[in-house]
Amino acid sequence: MTKGPAPRALTDDALSELLDSQQFGTLATNKRSGHPHLTTMLYRWDPEDRIVRFSTTADRIKVKQLRRDPRAALHVRGDDVWSFAVAEGEAEVSDVTSAAGDATGRELLAMLPEAARPDDEGAFLEQLVAERRVVIRLKVGRLYGTALDVSG
Repeated sequence: MTKGPAPRALTDDALSELLDSQQFGTLATNKRSGHPHLTTMLYRWDPEDRIVRFSTTADRIKVKQLRRDPRAALHVRGDDVWSFAVAEGEAEVSDVTSAAGDATGRELLAMLPEAARPDDEGAFLEQLVAERRVVIRLKVGRLYGTALDVSG
């Protein structure tokens, strides 16, 4: 029997690069029952501060769960099915943006890539208020993941 390649742990730098190269991941929060609640989320990775930021609305179940239990994890798939990164830590939820251009609104605007910035920032900030947007900040305490070097 031929033994295949073993998974190799990714370095902290490689994990950070993987997080930076993707936009979508699966956020895991904790239900009251202790079971995980999983949701696919668009995110923005800040490697310097080791914070993953998510935009969501204040009425989402994940917001209620994180306010009750801040432990969370983000799973991000690499370029192939054999590689992944997990960022785990404690999350905090910002105040709801309540006035166009307030601190939460500006943080949400800053999360957008330069190419996706709206032409009318004022209208965008007003829309965030109407949607009752918040920022989830996952403060990453641990990064881990692996890759499997296979061909084909």
